[in-house]
Amino acid sequence: MSAGRPRRAVIGIGLLGLFAAVGFGWLGAWQVERRAWKLDLIARVEHRLAAAPVEAPGPAMWPSISRGQDEYRRVRVTGRFLARRRTLVAASTDEGPGFWLMMPLREARGFTVLVNRGFVPSPREAAAVPEGAASLIGLLRVSEPGGDLLRSNDAAAGRWYSRDVAAIAAARRIGPVAPYFIDAAAGPDARPYPHGGLTMVTFPNNHLAYAATWFTLAAMVAGATVFVVRQEWSRADGL
Repeated sequence: MSAGRPRRAVIGIGLLGLFAAVGFGWLGAWQVERRAWKLDLIARVEHRLAAAPVEAPGPAMWPSISRGQDEYRRVRVTGRFLARRRTLVAASTDEGPGFWLMMPLREARGFTVLVNRGFVPSPREAAAVPEGAASLIGLLRVSEPGGDLLRSNDAAAGRWYSRDVAAIAAARRIGPVAPYFIDAAAGPDARPYPHGGLTMVTFPNNHLAYAATWFTLAAMVAGATVFVVRQEWSRADGL
């Protein structure tokens, strides 16, 4: 029997093992990069949460708004809510499923910004929230266009799954609005809803464990490949 075919098979096994080990190693390196990014995000968010609130960015600053530079910054607005232009966006919180109550606020400085006034369990609670003058502090959030991972916003049907500022403004005919929205902090209002201050500001950081898993798999596959190739190559030599 010729030794050529077994040796080609051994080479194929070795190449497959090499590709698998390199792939697992790449995934481990990617998790290390993700960990560095997550640690930077956590540090930036903690710094912004500890800072004193500033006036919400006006139109002159809108072109420079970015997620990395501005998201989770504490901001302050004063103006008047337009309750008749409210929008309910599907939400899932520790309080259960329900909606975020998005309402436009006409700022005293002359521009409009969408405010997430907080969680409501049903449209009935949202309908009871009044409009009128307000002054509040909240977290600046960047628009969430399109929908969520599984569902797309449907403006015509009134189904919203993400806080898409431009789409909501167009559907409610609000006119030009800030390119961000504000998650309102929990207020002193005695009413249970809307319940503000539910913004998720803690971020899981399991990337080191994931990286260790991928690197371990890479080492195991590499070791197994070397063992199998040696064994099979020796057998091929013995044919």
